[in-house]
Amino acid sequence: MALTGSKRCISLVVPCFNEGGSLDAFFFRLETTLNALTEYDYEILCIDDGSQDDTLTKLLCHAERNPCISVIELSRNFGKEAALTAGIDAAKGHAVIPMDADLQHPPELIDEMLSHWEAGSDVVLARRLSRDTDHSLQRLVTGWFYLLHNRISDCEIPRDVGDFRLMDRCVVDALKALPERRRFMKGLFAWVGFRQTVVEFEVESRHSGVSSFNTKKLWGLAIEGITSFSAVPLSVWVYAGVVISLVALVSGSWIIVKTLAFGVDVPGYASILVAVLFLGGVQLMGIGVLGAYIGRIYSESKQRPIYIVRNHHTCVKSGPAHEIPAHEIPAHAASDHSPARNKNTR
Repeated sequence: MALTGSKRCISLVVPCFNEGGSLDAFFFRLETTLNALTEYDYEILCIDDGSQDDTLTKLLCHAERNPCISVIELSRNFGKEAALTAGIDAAKGHAVIPMDADLQHPPELIDEMLSHWEAGSDVVLARRLSRDTDHSLQRLVTGWFYLLHNRISDCEIPRDVGDFRLMDRCVVDALKALPERRRFMKGLFAWVGFRQTVVEFEVESRHSGVSSFNTKKLWGLAIEGITSFSAVPLSVWVYAGVVISLVALVSGSWIIVKTLAFGVDVPGYASILVAVLFLGGVQLMGIGVLGAYIGRIYSESKQRPIYIVRNHHTCVKSGPAHEIPAHEIPAHAASDHSPARNKNTR
């Protein structure tokens, strides 16, 4: 289906990292769903986030077959948050739908999302009904993250809602206006607000391969989310210091009274050692939390681009390959402008 401009357009944003084994089945189901929606045009923006398998080759083959598919090739692996940002920046549709290529996000749900969008919702969230596909540690970390984040942050993240959602163009424009570079997309999606509706779906198992999003990365993402949208971890150490000071004051007063009443006891080195180690540990934890926030400030102050585009591959049936005009590249993105790398391959 070619973009004619006479219909409303849907942009599908698909970050890909080593998803070569899933792409054929993914495009079959996705295009079957989209081709049935005859009242819409569509574009599929696939972002190759430095894949090390045949993902890019397969994406280019599908882009050659279907001119509505374009491939944004990043210069290296920048992470899913950056890949999502690259796709959202490039999307031109009236509605934008980020989704994964591993088929855990069912393409068949798009029809229901569009119905809610046409009914007036600016954002249609896809909430998973269960986490049976995650192992027990991932479920534990995820549950504690939602509980803690929504308790200490002013911006509440909907539980069990990932990146799979439909966003109206006004929501996308609001996201693109946010200047920060350390991006926690789930938090940014929630922060911009707008009218929201929730649809539910059952998560399927990955079509192939193993997710690269392990427990370590999940933990790092949780820390990123908390430090991005709450300053409570900084202020909590003030209260910890007050409590420790009160305990020290009470203990010191008791020692003075006991000494005056019963004389001086033999000093206890064990208790002194425990007190020193405890206070040292508390101080190091406080410094560590402070360092996490300073690290974010340091990263933002350097103003490096969120991602670098090595190539934007498009396939046009007639005429030269399309290149993104320089004025269309967002301020937080960058492209490699060397002659050899800025040339489109399709």
